[in-house]
Amino acid sequence: MRKILLPLLLLTATVTSAAARDLTLERVFQSPALSGPSPRLARLSPDGRLVTLLRNRPDEKERYDLWAIDAATGQARMLVDSKKIGSGAELSEEEKMRRERLRIAGTRGITDYAWAPDGKSILVPIDGDLYLATLDGNVRRLTATKETEIDPKVSEAGRYLSFLRNQNLFVLDLATGTEHPLTTDGGGTLSWGAAEFVAQEEMDRHTGYWWSPDDRYLAVARVDESPVQVVTRAAIGAEGTKLVEQRYPAAGTKNAIVDLYIMTPDGASKVKADLGPNPDQYLTRVDWTADGKAVLVQRMSRDQKTLDVLRIDPATGASTLLFSETSPTWVNLTENLRALKDGSLIWSSERSGFSHLYRWKAGKWTQLTRGEWAVDRVAGVDEKARRVYFTGTQETPIEPQLYWVSYDKPGKPMRVTEAGWSNGVTMDKAATHLLVTRSNPAQPQQTYLADASGRRLAWVEENRLGPDHPYAPYLDSHIQPVFGTLKGPDGSELHYRMLSPRREPGKRYPVFFYVYGGPHGQQVTRSWYGALPLQEYLAQHGWIVFTIDNRGTNRRGVKFESGIYHAAGTVEVEDQLAGVEWLKRQPFVDPARVAVMGWSYGGYMTLRLLEKAPGVFAAGAAVAPVTRWELYDTFYTERYLGNPATDPKPYKAGDTLNEASNIRDPLLVVHGMADDNVVFENTTSLIAKLQKEKHPFELMVYPGATHAIAGEGPQTHVWQTIVNFLDRTVKDKR
Repeated sequence: MRKILLPLLLLTATVTSAAARDLTLERVFQSPALSGPSPRLARLSPDGRLVTLLRNRPDEKERYDLWAIDAATGQARMLVDSKKIGSGAELSEEEKMRRERLRIAGTRGITDYAWAPDGKSILVPIDGDLYLATLDGNVRRLTATKETEIDPKVSEAGRYLSFLRNQNLFVLDLATGTEHPLTTDGGGTLSWGAAEFVAQEEMDRHTGYWWSPDDRYLAVARVDESPVQVVTRAAIGAEGTKLVEQRYPAAGTKNAIVDLYIMTPDGASKVKADLGPNPDQYLTRVDWTADGKAVLVQRMSRDQKTLDVLRIDPATGASTLLFSETSPTWVNLTENLRALKDGSLIWSSERSGFSHLYRWKAGKWTQLTRGEWAVDRVAGVDEKARRVYFTGTQETPIEPQLYWVSYDKPGKPMRVTEAGWSNGVTMDKAATHLLVTRSNPAQPQQTYLADASGRRLAWVEENRLGPDHPYAPYLDSHIQPVFGTLKGPDGSELHYRMLSPRREPGKRYPVFFYVYGGPHGQQVTRSWYGALPLQEYLAQHGWIVFTIDNRGTNRRGVKFESGIYHAAGTVEVEDQLAGVEWLKRQPFVDPARVAVMGWSYGGYMTLRLLEKAPGVFAAGAAVAPVTRWELYDTFYTERYLGNPATDPKPYKAGDTLNEASNIRDPLLVVHGMADDNVVFENTTSLIAKLQKEKHPFELMVYPGATHAIAGEGPQTHVWQTIVNFLDRTVKDKR
């Protein structure tokens, strides 16, 4: 493949237009976004007539309004203008942290919404209060309190509104407008209906309560954080330092105790679910059976090697073990459980070595998909046609597609979406319509409505690269990434992506080696990925931008992914170095001018690469790097490194401080001083070690900034700092 790709790259690198305009770093982060409109949370109305979505403003890319699009005509209209409702009140600290966990901390306006089941109204939370919008544009305020209402929901049958306030769960009767608390003892270390820290941050579970399909019951999590250690974190801002006391479950320490209760909406009944005798476990997923007669709970062991599926009787709380998944390393969580009306379950498992779909019925298993490729996510189940729709990577791991397979008579999966695109798909409950969000390296994200066969019915957001598109002035300078594979040290096939400047024959170019490398951190996809405009800027200004996915990343099967088990900073480093060695053999690469840069786990990888291979890179930039894994949380860290309370060796081997003295190349370290994800102590530990070792380095910190260092100004400054440093130490070096 290399022999074919490289001449193609030369061709695309030398053809240009006289009218080409190169990007500037400032323009990359300014409004309107270069990738065009980026709608969020596209959803179908219950009757399928409308598609709703949150659409950002051209002049304010972080502010979102609620829009509706007629599925038949494609006509779009704004339903709720975020600037016309809301009080502008300060959000509670709990809601701020919840948004941080959802990775929407920098967004403004409307951040979420929910359709009422009758399809006549939409629940809209804004500025801590709740509003009900009707389809004619009228908006009714439901709450007007000083407190923030969190995680609001319309019940499944549409009779109630529920939300969290002051760590308690409230229910509001939509017919009468009266509200009452279902719990009253929440406060301090006790909360009802909320997802605890590790559930939000690591399990992708952002709620702690679930309505039954018939509105008879709610399953509600009770979270007791009293066992969790209190960590004092300094949030250093521009106008002073705030000491934040946070209950943070660091690796090897105690977690919150999470119980599950089944309640009735009137508060008359409350029973505790039997989740077993061991409180040191995780409540990872909660679902209801289709008839509402049982709760399905996914319970994971502390070491994450066993995942049990329990059936809970809502009347008594009694539990029955349906089945278990086990692994010698860890079991990955998914959102792929679907409870069918006939009592059977759709389930995904990696028991074959790859993620595949199964049907469980009365204790018997039927495998629905198979092969050396991975199922990603169940999109919907059509129980009339007896089909499961899912995204997966049957053709290639770098291009997710939508497929369907019969769950009665499973055969070869049938692809629904168009080849040449990376696709994300949601469906209505009946699985009769699709909302497809797709992109490729030549086209930023598009969203369209389709029928179940994949036939496009209407554009939700065409985002066509026409003359009015924000990216239009730079199209003639656009560089198509080139994709390829190379062999890793263990013989694994490693996928890479490369953007190259418009090259001159015989000239050698510097390399911006972008690394992430962490678990579930696949970077190489055939898509218009978030960093593409930034990497286009780098390539247009003389850098070859190279990324490779190492062992430990997803969509490649259990063996490929589990290579990092108890071995952080080893196989990932080996595979990344294989990519560097391959690059340096290419005739267009200057082997003396290769820079490495990464953020978060990528910052950790940057440090490990500089430590393990001094002299291989001309310089490195590490942003928000993990330097001491024992500072990170239980669920994420123990999954890969085990429990340091019983076996600290993988932590000592994986930390960066032990080998920091090996760093010989120029280093820039960047960190937000209020980071509550990879806490700032990671960087202070590193710089203290480097100072003790008398090793020079450069440092840039951002007062008040969290992990993302969000905002147009800070983002521009971060990248100006990185680019200036690497230009000076690598690119302009002769």
